Amino acid sequence: MRHNNWSCAKCNNNEFDTGEIRVSGGFWSRIFDVQNKKYTAVTCSRCSFTEFYKGSSSTLGNVFDFFTG
Repeated sequence: MRHNNWSCAKCNNNEFDTGEIRVSGGFWSRIFDVQNKKYTAVTCSRCSFTEFYKGSSSTLGNVFDFFTG
């Protein structure tokens, strides 16, 4: 993806890929295998530098909208 509002902090490239990961938050979440934390990953297409953005589903949608809008 290419977007003029985002540029890589390492190499200034403005092409990137996005993804989502889910992780457990604490001791009980790990014991019961509950992955209750969501992060959006934005990875530079050139140097692979990755930034993670934490948030709820609506927040993640806003991050995607910002980069693709």
